[in-house]
Amino acid sequence: MRKSLLFPLGALTGACLTLLVASPHGGVWAARAAASADDAYSQLNLFGTVFERVKASYVEKPDNAKLIEGAITGMVTSLDPHSRYMNAKAWTEMQETTSGEFGGLGIEVTMEDGLVKVVSPIDDTPASKAGLMSGDLISKIDGEAVQGMTLEQAVNKMKGPVDTKTKLTIMRKGADAPLEVAITREIIHVRPVRFRVENGDIGYIRITSFNEQTTDGLKKAIASISKQVSPEKLTGYVVDLRNNPGGLLDQAVSVSSAFLQRGEVVSTRGRSPEETQRFTAHGGDLTKGKPLVVLVNGGSASASEIVAGALHDHKRATIIGTRSFGKGSVQTIIPLGSGNGALALTTARYYTPSGRSIQAQGIAPDIEILQDVPPELKGRMDTMAESQMRGHLSAGEGGEQTGSQSYVPPEEKDDKALHAAYDFLHGVTANAVAAKRASKGAVPN
Repeated sequence: MRKSLLFPLGALTGACLTLLVASPHGGVWAARAAASADDAYSQLNLFGTVFERVKASYVEKPDNAKLIEGAITGMVTSLDPHSRYMNAKAWTEMQETTSGEFGGLGIEVTMEDGLVKVVSPIDDTPASKAGLMSGDLISKIDGEAVQGMTLEQAVNKMKGPVDTKTKLTIMRKGADAPLEVAITREIIHVRPVRFRVENGDIGYIRITSFNEQTTDGLKKAIASISKQVSPEKLTGYVVDLRNNPGGLLDQAVSVSSAFLQRGEVVSTRGRSPEETQRFTAHGGDLTKGKPLVVLVNGGSASASEIVAGALHDHKRATIIGTRSFGKGSVQTIIPLGSGNGALALTTARYYTPSGRSIQAQGIAPDIEILQDVPPELKGRMDTMAESQMRGHLSAGEGGEQTGSQSYVPPEEKDDKALHAAYDFLHGVTANAVAAKRASKGAVPN
């Protein structure tokens, strides 16, 4: 999520040497460093031996660049599900995605057990219109098995010229057989914020992703709602973060700031204590303290969880829905120089203002509302949580939590969580558990 430029390798090496020389236990640390370096060089020698053997003996002449890229990809993806290497093409495409416009189907995906897993379809895109759902597993793309592809290869195969079709084979929990879905590619214009006035007195704001346009979109939404409804008549706001897979950290901080007068939004803790960073609210509460409900579910991840956690801990919002996904790790983007792509490397965990780890735990709602799932979808009541992903980063502190429901009814009249939010703002819902949870572990705003 966080973009970061790091020092070139030479600068980092110099800094490490300076620290070692300055250490009061210089001899011990130097010996350990030397032993570690010897072990690393031994492993690199092994890699070199294997590389040369493959070059010399493989049945067909291999492409050296592809061999190296494959080795880098394997090394990084072995760390956790979110660390990855992007070649030059994938790096360019990622930059296009976070800018808010790109070509494709409109889904946020990850890799799970060799298959492409849908984290969330983006609203009003070909994928959402075709009925793809959070938790779906893509096993084939145009008849070609996904097993054996990297995530980048699978994503590139799903992309193509506008108005052309691709056929996805979907494995859906509860379905008797794989589903075949044909989707027409479009230029994806990610409109991250939508809003409306509901019942004449509630501002409903739907945030679908956290890209570079999100904060501006939110400010325009609040301003428009404020013009449509007088302060005396405006009961409050509902911010809908359900099935929002996340995005940029700075946008999560800015969105939280729009509802907070002051205080910490989130902190990140890396490998050592001195790597802790704290991000605070700025700009002041644009809603002037109006009551606020935040909707989350099992498809709310990353930046969505930062916002929900911050507003909950500051007692600024009541959280309604189901437990969020639990993706609370920081991926630092490290460009590798011209033409070499970039690393997305997990470097820290996210913590809410009260000090709770988001990683593999998620954000629990104050009021849990389960949707009525149609019979044909009964088998997929739960989404795959971060804690259930193979090789996931541990929570760091506290127990890990399993997945929760991510289904959102397509018709608003059937949306129990949304109606519960409206009722809560109108004072209809009385829930002692909500009040108790809202005060637990809160920090002053």
